[in-house]
Amino acid sequence: MTTARKDAATDSAIPEGHGEQPSGRRRLALPDGLRPYLPPILLYGVTKLVGLTVFAVLLEQADDYQKKNPRFGGGAHWWDVLGTWDGWWYLQVAEKGYDPRPLEPLAPGGLFTVQQNSVAYFPLYPGLIRGVSEISGLSLFGSAILVSVLASFVAVAGIYAVVSALAGVRAGTIAAGLWAVVPGAGVEWAVYSESVFVAIAAWCCYCVMKRRWVAAGLLAFLAGLNRPTSAALIGAVGLAALVTLARRESRREHGVAGPVYAMVAAPLGLLTYIAWVGLSMGDLTAYFTLQRKGWAHYFDFGKYTLDVLGNTAVGHNNYLFPFSVPDLLGVQIVLALPFLVALMLRKKPPLVLVAYALASIVTVLGTQQMFGNTGRYLLPVFPLLLAPAAAMSRLKWPSLAVFFVSASVASGWYAHYVIFELGIP
Repeated sequence: MTTARKDAATDSAIPEGHGEQPSGRRRLALPDGLRPYLPPILLYGVTKLVGLTVFAVLLEQADDYQKKNPRFGGGAHWWDVLGTWDGWWYLQVAEKGYDPRPLEPLAPGGLFTVQQNSVAYFPLYPGLIRGVSEISGLSLFGSAILVSVLASFVAVAGIYAVVSALAGVRAGTIAAGLWAVVPGAGVEWAVYSESVFVAIAAWCCYCVMKRRWVAAGLLAFLAGLNRPTSAALIGAVGLAALVTLARRESRREHGVAGPVYAMVAAPLGLLTYIAWVGLSMGDLTAYFTLQRKGWAHYFDFGKYTLDVLGNTAVGHNNYLFPFSVPDLLGVQIVLALPFLVALMLRKKPPLVLVAYALASIVTVLGTQQMFGNTGRYLLPVFPLLLAPAAAMSRLKWPSLAVFFVSASVASGWYAHYVIFELGIP
């Protein structure tokens, strides 16, 4: 009791504010709601920086990019490479908008039979680029990189939210780091729309998991304005909403209006843009014709994928768009998919994650496109990270540090250099 009185007297003798850091030294306090996201964002950011640095070193060492066309993998500086290929098209849309002319036939006998047109690239990402440029005064290229980087952090936060809700905080943080080093991760900080799409998709799935149907419907709507592969996400949201409505218990708990709204709103972005392209070009199927005849991309039920697998198994390249190193990596990814899917299903994730992941995989493997980009096309399938992240969460941090250091360095080659310089991203 005497000690308590002495402590009280001592406390009362301390001037108010004593012991606190001077106002000039106060640390920036994050809102409580944002603090859990700091570790995964830091892990992701540091890992990405290492990979990007290795990519830059490899570009300078090879010294090939300066000899290439600035539109096709070249440029005056190494970072210009990040705005080539699809990035060139996005920057064109951001600068000039669309010019949806009727399809223009090309001379017969070539791989492409109609003239390529920028309407093949959806409007959300170039719209964000233009908006950021107008507000900030940055160049279109700088604005595009800024949008991609910021969107990647939003995507990582969404991946963390989903995985941590199912497998714990540690697994969520590891999943964020894994997304930085997966094959195809090189486009996350490039002039590509993947980061924006994954940011939308991850949070959309999280909203469905939490039964926030209005938000889920709006996010799926936005996804439809960003990429045609949003159809997988839209279908997953619709299926989850339909199952909720079909079950009496969930219908009583969550009501009818929310799921119905999500089902109706989700496909409107995608359908609106596809319809606008068709009406503007004088053919309601113009978008699909353009993809098939202007880029040789179309759904063929997996025939092209099997063709590539058969050729690479015997060391041949008698297939469309052969790129030896990216294709070999693509084969390894395809062979790993059944194992990753089985592990994901063992975790019994929510229906929206299963439907989204499986539909995305079927879309990628069932479409004729550049096989070497399989890693990039599967980049949005973040539910596949659930099982590996959960398993790795049992490792101690020294072991995890060794893994992420090694993977981040290696990703500078397989996730960046391979797709940008040894293939066509």
